[in-house]
Amino acid sequence: MDTADRAHAPVVVAIDGPSGSGKSTVSRAVAARLGLSFLDTGAMYRAMTWWMLANDVDVNDPEAVAIACGKPVIVSGTDADGPTITVDGQDVSGPIRGPEVTAHVSAVAAVPQVRTRLVELQRGCAEVAERGIAAEGRDMGSVVFPDATVKIFLTASETARAERRAAELRAKGVDEATITAMAADLARRDAADSSRETAPLTQAPDAVLVDTSELTLDQVIDRIASLVEERAGLSAV
Repeated sequence: MDTADRAHAPVVVAIDGPSGSGKSTVSRAVAARLGLSFLDTGAMYRAMTWWMLANDVDVNDPEAVAIACGKPVIVSGTDADGPTITVDGQDVSGPIRGPEVTAHVSAVAAVPQVRTRLVELQRGCAEVAERGIAAEGRDMGSVVFPDATVKIFLTASETARAERRAAELRAKGVDEATITAMAADLARRDAADSSRETAPLTQAPDAVLVDTSELTLDQVIDRIASLVEERAGLSAV
């Protein structure tokens, strides 16, 4: 896409990266600062996984998941100040963060039919975003929004990511045994998502790499917001 075309295209900020890199927090903050909509695509895959488990679909059977994935009605609210996620009209923002969903979401997300359906929903969210959208996930820049205004690959050392996730869970009152198990799960999920055949976790060739290991949250937000402002001509709201 050349400069003239980009000037008239919707603003899309695609932020990808592994678990615990800060994608959700950073994306929401950037969206809020620039007046963009916000899309947590990971929540959509979690919602799909939650529905599969709740309806006794064998999440380790790709064929069964493929057949069932067209049934749930998944709706993502894109307000950066209060994003929502519902399945068949039920708010599932809490249940989708549980350990059972976390343990199985990579298997569900690897099924091509699931990705096809949710990518369609994700692009639909961007199409109706009035000012633009900041979308976070694992294949935003590489697959979902290949012509995004700005592509970011957010990463951090494994130690930093594990410590952040542990602090987040402690703040929610999660017990230490569960925290240890979920921290160990980070590496497994990254390996599974990076090696899957369909839309693996990868840095798009034209994405800007941002290592957050030694940066404060404000520094990361400032850097990404400045890049979007420069390329899209946006200003903070």
